[in-house]
Amino acid sequence: MPLPAIDEVLALHRAGRLDEAERLYLALLDTEPGHAMAWHLAGVVAYQTGRKPLAAERMGRAVELRPDFPEAHNNLGNALKDLGQPERALSHYDRALALKPDFPEPRFNRGSVLHELGRLDEAVASYQAAIALRPDYVDALSNLGLALRELDRMDEALAVLRRAVVLRPDHAEALSNLGLILLKRERIAEAIETLRRAVAANPRHARAHANLGLALEEAGEIEQAASAHLTALSLDPGFEDPLPHLVHLRRKLCLWDRFESDDIRLVELARAGNLRIPPFILLHSPTATQADHQTAARRWAAGIKPPSGLSLPARPRSDGPVHLAYLSGDLRAHPVGYLMGELLERHERSRFRVSAYSFGPDDGSPSRQRLAAAVDAFVDIRGLDDAEAAARIHADAVDILVDLTGYTTGARTAILAARPAPVQVNWLGYAGTMGAGFMDHLLADAAIAPLAEQPWFDERIWHLPHSYLPFDTRRSVAARRAGRAECGLPESGLVFCAFHNAFKITPAVFDVWMRLLAAVPGSVLWLLAGVPAAIANLRREAGARGVDPDRLVFAPRVGVEDYLALHRLADLYLDVLPYNAHGSAADALWMGLPVLSCAGATFPGRVAGRLLEGLGLPELVTSSLAAYEAKALELARDPAKLADLRQRLARARESSPIFDMAGFARGLEVAYEGMIEP
Repeated sequence: MPLPAIDEVLALHRAGRLDEAERLYLALLDTEPGHAMAWHLAGVVAYQTGRKPLAAERMGRAVELRPDFPEAHNNLGNALKDLGQPERALSHYDRALALKPDFPEPRFNRGSVLHELGRLDEAVASYQAAIALRPDYVDALSNLGLALRELDRMDEALAVLRRAVVLRPDHAEALSNLGLILLKRERIAEAIETLRRAVAANPRHARAHANLGLALEEAGEIEQAASAHLTALSLDPGFEDPLPHLVHLRRKLCLWDRFESDDIRLVELARAGNLRIPPFILLHSPTATQADHQTAARRWAAGIKPPSGLSLPARPRSDGPVHLAYLSGDLRAHPVGYLMGELLERHERSRFRVSAYSFGPDDGSPSRQRLAAAVDAFVDIRGLDDAEAAARIHADAVDILVDLTGYTTGARTAILAARPAPVQVNWLGYAGTMGAGFMDHLLADAAIAPLAEQPWFDERIWHLPHSYLPFDTRRSVAARRAGRAECGLPESGLVFCAFHNAFKITPAVFDVWMRLLAAVPGSVLWLLAGVPAAIANLRREAGARGVDPDRLVFAPRVGVEDYLALHRLADLYLDVLPYNAHGSAADALWMGLPVLSCAGATFPGRVAGRLLEGLGLPELVTSSLAAYEAKALELARDPAKLADLRQRLARARESSPIFDMAGFARGLEVAYEGMIEP
């Protein structure tokens, strides 16, 4: 029986009858082994059926036989790209374009490889060239929008992606990328609506589900966000980007059924170096070491590029007071904002000119107003993109730029990557190294980041004299004293206080807390209310450990003055591990509430202990959870000891350097001056 002509086989191929088409291509090659088209199309079938090495082999044979075959060069480039050979892929795309300059596909594919390599400007040029050849090339428009977003060219990205979804309203990839832009612009509701359109257009689009999860989390819809990330992982088990976010969301919900295995997997991924894990998430891992924190931070930093087209020349320091500037998204009613108020007011103006560059929301709060009044210049840079913001800071001749955000929510680290100041400092908002060459120094103290651990910090460590944590001793406290009954607490039972975000509570620490409740009759555990699901899950976990769930009392979220006053009703504050209480431990101690801590093995697990040692209460810093539990039980059973601790704490509050903000400011300023010495 004679073989069909190549065009007839191609018709079967186009009809989706791949097995039949492949059999006939191979039969044709048995009789005509030099048939370049048959080799090429047999390679296309192999590519379509997931056999990438075979696809590359067959297409490679096609271009050997016919070097002037642009379609085969283009498809061979795709196979090589998928096989992790980007440079070889690029060479075949370039060959295809040399043979056929008006061929849009290899221009698009070339852009995709350059995009993956982080060569964003080149990727943009390739995408734009493809679109110039085919103005309705929606795939290219979608990828161009994403690349522009990564270059912080947000207005251009938004326009390109809107054009894409006008051309193809059901293009899931374009909708997904548009949703990310809207999320970056803090247009949360619009981002969610766009991303819901994306997953409706293609319910199997894993990245669209993951992006929807990011937007839902930003909107506070924690359970829905977790569900979206879980869907993304189930659709594509090889796509692990959503896993860190899912793990963090499950911690926010106090869903602990996979806590240990999730944590181990997260650390394994960090050590493998194949996934950019948000470093802040890893700081809360009981398994992660200081070296793991550095690895994750370095990988994250490697993906942060200076704004495209911006070159800021180095400049010498001008005469006169040092121009000191703080960069933050949290200069408002926020833990960082609360800590910074008095310090900003106490900076020595004869030696320092102090500015603040704020990219976070203006919440109109008294805290925001006070912070703005405390500096010589308060500059709201929300309306500036990263290039414009960096240029503004550079033009203002800032000598020292202190980043108070690190890798926490809303960070705009690309501003720092542009090097707008000659000295750049990591402090306060992020408890670890940023792993970035554009950060020069890290402010810490001898307990939380000893110099022996300098290898795990890419910044030079500078020790403040007593503690790295500032405090605001001028904050108001509500004058009205609420009673225990009003807060749902027993009038006579012991109140263990644990005012922490839910994601900082681990099963191991919760086990200790439940054993304490079982051992101390009439006692309760006083927690901060979070999302309803987290409250329900904590109550369920208590019941599973044989403790009446009603012995968990949840304080509603209130204004800072009332929040501080609540501490008067508690007997002992229980810290968490591996990420201690920081500002919240200082709040409790300032309000006279003894804090019991357990020292960790990394920076974020040592902060509360340093405060206690500075206040002359080293016996409240334990070295293991077993010792922590024993000490808590000892204090719970000895009211006299607790009373003595309160008296010692009251005296220390007035005399200790921990709450001496005038002294803190002088020590900090000495460090700053040391950083700019030649």
